[in-house]
Amino acid sequence: MKVITIVFLAMLSLNFITVAEDHKSGDKPSPDKALQMLKDGNTRFYSGELTHPHLDNARLIQAGSENQGDYAYATVITCSDSRVPVESIFDAGVMDVFVIRVAGNVCDTDEIGSIEYGLAHVNTPVLVVLGHTQCGAVTAVTNAVEGHGHALERNIPPLVDNIIPAVKRAKEIHSNKHGSEVIPFAIEENVWQGINDLFRESPATRNLVNEGKAKVVGAIYNVGTGKVDWLPESKVAEILKKVEADPERAMNVMAEE
Repeated sequence: MKVITIVFLAMLSLNFITVAEDHKSGDKPSPDKALQMLKDGNTRFYSGELTHPHLDNARLIQAGSENQGDYAYATVITCSDSRVPVESIFDAGVMDVFVIRVAGNVCDTDEIGSIEYGLAHVNTPVLVVLGHTQCGAVTAVTNAVEGHGHALERNIPPLVDNIIPAVKRAKEIHSNKHGSEVIPFAIEENVWQGINDLFRESPATRNLVNEGKAKVVGAIYNVGTGKVDWLPESKVAEILKKVEADPERAMNVMAEE
């Protein structure tokens, strides 16, 4: 019994040392490193090799007494869909990911405010705008644009109206596609639309990206396989360049008192 007690205390002590070292090394990873951490985590997820990090009691103790800003390495805005379990997708745990969820992963005022908080106050070095296959919000908007939608509760249309330009663009680019064939393309265009809306309305985000302090990436999660497909970063750069040339873009970084 005495030996068991000694071993247990040694393990407990080692655990606290590990936690302390984790905190001391609390400098955030670079944007590229943080993105790679997400990619590696997703590979573990869809290959069935999850490590379930930062889900133990020690991490909960940290969460109850320390600042998430010392730990979180990514902000993710994604859909509210229950098939998109964000932390699990990236094999992440408590205080690892600052998550924003909204139907259709749209970037409007509330969502952009949350993103700014994640980037500027939680100090995450990477933001992922994460769409997903079989998105109900994008499907509903596509059906409406094609003239065979259905009645929606009063607060849903203004929630998803940001998706309309994405659907129209998908239909224009892929004019030979109709009905459900358009939806996968609209889902991708909706990710680009979210990034465009974010850059237009958030000078703070643009500044962080231009200064190399943060990276914005687009991705699509496959709800049937668990795999995240990462969209070209070059397209994000194109969108940012176009927004920076737009005289209608928001310019005041800070809220006016």
